[in-house]
Amino acid sequence: MQPDEPTPSDLPPYTPAAAAAATAPVVTAAAPSPAPPPAGGRSAVDGLLEQFAREYLRDRRNDRRWKRFFRVGWFLLVLVVAWALLNQNQHSSAPSGPHTALVELRGEIAADTEASAEFLLSGIKGAFEDQGALAVVIRINSPGGSPVQAGILNDEIRRLKVKHGKKVYAVVEETCASGAYYVAAAADAIYVDKASIVGSIGVLMDNFGFTGTMEKFGVERRLITAGDNKGMLDPFSPLSDKHRALTQAMIDQIHRQFIDVVRQGRGKRLKETPETFSGLFWNGEEAIKLGLADGLGNLDHVAREIIKAEEVIDYTPKENVAERLAKRFGASVGMGAARVLRDSLPTLR
Repeated sequence: MQPDEPTPSDLPPYTPAAAAAATAPVVTAAAPSPAPPPAGGRSAVDGLLEQFAREYLRDRRNDRRWKRFFRVGWFLLVLVVAWALLNQNQHSSAPSGPHTALVELRGEIAADTEASAEFLLSGIKGAFEDQGALAVVIRINSPGGSPVQAGILNDEIRRLKVKHGKKVYAVVEETCASGAYYVAAAADAIYVDKASIVGSIGVLMDNFGFTGTMEKFGVERRLITAGDNKGMLDPFSPLSDKHRALTQAMIDQIHRQFIDVVRQGRGKRLKETPETFSGLFWNGEEAIKLGLADGLGNLDHVAREIIKAEEVIDYTPKENVAERLAKRFGASVGMGAARVLRDSLPTLR
């Protein structure tokens, strides 16, 4: 036996725990792994930048789409306006031969309507100025309206007749009453249908009074004026005898102006009766008997038989397409563009 070898007495006593420890594998300690980056570090910033870039690119794409949309829209609008203006006035694109010039007067005669003096006079002047127009026909279908607008039209028609030496004929369709007859009186002759409504040479002014209703519901009117007559015809105040007399005098004066225009225009052809200027109206057949009209005839008859120019060219102004679209959409930008287009394009007649 070698001296270095342990003897049984030198060995530790056997136990299960000691045996397990002796047979357990030896584990070597590994180096610690690096800690993950703290929250809110570089990766969070990158995410925010990426999200911002996406939103920015999306907004840029939307802006480009809207810009293209508006450019195409304005381009189409310009094309429509140009086409409409050229189409509605195509008779002026070439010299016209002998013809009958027509201007239509339809609907209520009032400011800001298609029967206003401002609207119709451009067409009437164009008809007189055209060398090929042998005469001018105003075709009327109107119940009347503003004495001011009717008076302007009457005055201008009479002035243009003298300036250009052309005759004017009024052709009545269904109605030529009140202010419409005021305009017709400027014509050299008036032609009607036998069933047309003609006349109503009178003036009226109407409104409502609510004083009884206000008293019934206990409503007090507090009207403060500087000037004794400033509140005249206020519908919420009683109508005094003084104000009634002043109003009556005013419309009587306008009526007198109307009568003078009719007498001047009709001359000796007018067969006055007590009812002529009473506001009554008659059918076309009776109007001829009373001297309010000259004969039966429509536009074709007058152009063919009276003027001797069967071709009829319409000089009635048409509403500007751009302005109509702008009014429909109610856009101030559109109204500005319409004015620019209207002013920049030539006037065709």
